[in-house]
Amino acid sequence: MKTYLVGGAVRDSLLGREPGDRDYVVVGQDPAAMEAAGFKPVGRDFPVFLHPDTGEEYALARTERKSGRGYRGFVVDADPSVTLEEDLGRRDFTINAIARELHDDGSPGVLVDPHGGVRDLEARLLRHVGPAFEEDPLRVLRAARFMARFAPMGFRVADETMALMRRMAASGELSELVPERVWQELRRALASERPSAFLRTLHDAHALGPVLPELEALYGVPQRAEFHPEVDTGVHVEMVCDMAAQLAPGDDLIGFAALTHDLGKALTPEHVLPGHIGHEQAGIAPLQALCTRLRVPVEHHQLARIACIEHLNVHRFDQLRASTVVDLIGRCDGFRKPERIAQLARVCEADKRGRGGNDTADYPQARALLAAHAAAMRVRASDLSPNLTGAAIGEGMRRARIAAVTANRANDVDA
Repeated sequence: MKTYLVGGAVRDSLLGREPGDRDYVVVGQDPAAMEAAGFKPVGRDFPVFLHPDTGEEYALARTERKSGRGYRGFVVDADPSVTLEEDLGRRDFTINAIARELHDDGSPGVLVDPHGGVRDLEARLLRHVGPAFEEDPLRVLRAARFMARFAPMGFRVADETMALMRRMAASGELSELVPERVWQELRRALASERPSAFLRTLHDAHALGPVLPELEALYGVPQRAEFHPEVDTGVHVEMVCDMAAQLAPGDDLIGFAALTHDLGKALTPEHVLPGHIGHEQAGIAPLQALCTRLRVPVEHHQLARIACIEHLNVHRFDQLRASTVVDLIGRCDGFRKPERIAQLARVCEADKRGRGGNDTADYPQARALLAAHAAAMRVRASDLSPNLTGAAIGEGMRRARIAAVTANRANDVDA
């Protein structure tokens, strides 16, 4: 059995990063031989096996031939005669088409790099391996997601790869991607260090519209320069996503709410621009459309809807009456799900700081919201008069919470 470590683990090791999952390719074997050696078959579309001791994935070397539209339209050939070089030739990017030989004792051997992946790592280039890249539309999204991860290291998409991605976007095949796969790539991008690179790469490749039309519609929409020096709403959303990634690293829930908080600005009538009165409510319909189409998890949809509706209220928090604050918390279901308020505060901070010149600005509204929420949460039904019953208990709780928020604000002023 000739075994090679391949893909991301080799790439990340060469970049000096901690490798994630380790994937292996086995050359010269068939499924029967793998099972005889104790490996457990798990692959549905091609032969993949779990190591009997480590549980790591070992795949037979294979080639792929396009047989239909979409990312599933392939015929796989995993014959024992398939070479390592042929297997690497079907991969997406040169930096993922590097293999390291493993000796029988598990020690690392020589690198196998038939497509110049090491050279492209050194040049910080994301370059496709060959013409077969065009056969899988999902690879356009993978390119954007890799940029969200590697742009902070200075990577850029090679010119010829960008041209190919534009041709793929123009073909219409991106519209046939399975919604769950689009969401998977988007979610991973939002959990990366620079989500803006995902959006920008797709926008530059003319591919954002086919997969996320609600986001593409924001580019070119102006905002008031005194509040948004970056002016362009699409650029603002890029900045907000990056700030969210900085404030809540790896949190795609916060990231998704940041991504979608301003969708309503694309629907602002032209005669109203660059103002966006009512964009909070206008954003509900495109958010619903996006979440329905991509089958976004309920938790993500709910927080995004809250952020869409409430972000301006949080920005002007010091102007809100105590009763309005209590009602805001209630609309967010913040008494039953208290984590929601901290999440909303984080999204709103990313929105406020995700604009030109504001990246280091203080955001006292978040602290004020959290303090008011904590004060209201300290109110208990047992604190109320025992004579209250039915609906009077709910009204009594509301009055007590308003009093608690009022007292909290008075204490802050005195301090």
